[in-house]
Amino acid sequence: MEPVSTYRVVYVEPGKPACVREIGTDLKDLQEAVGGGLIECVYPHADRTLLVCNDEGKLLGMEGNRRLDNGSIIAGPFFVVGDAGEDFRSLTDVEVERYLQKYAQPEQIPQHEVQADMGWIFYSF
Repeated sequence: MEPVSTYRVVYVEPGKPACVREIGTDLKDLQEAVGGGLIECVYPHADRTLLVCNDEGKLLGMEGNRRLDNGSIIAGPFFVVGDAGEDFRSLTDVEVERYLQKYAQPEQIPQHEVQADMGWIFYSF
């Protein structure tokens, strides 16, 4: 099987409806797609897809984007891509339609809610 140079994903930015986008397969391309820095893979869906976001999005003060079904908030841009075991894969047509619909409506999430969802307490010494 010949290696691919891009993945077809559903891309989701804060305040915007989801769209289909081609993202390069290099780590640098994946990082740029989520605002730079470290990437985090989240598995909120019951199928063979995952959500890729900025691992430090909340810490960096990125804008709240969407709430997951469990109530957690994703901050900053993210994308949904297929899970192929040790690699990613492009989404199928059915998966593209599913996630375009799921993330079609932008959510307004106040920054204080994003910060409250960080899951830790800051101590001042």
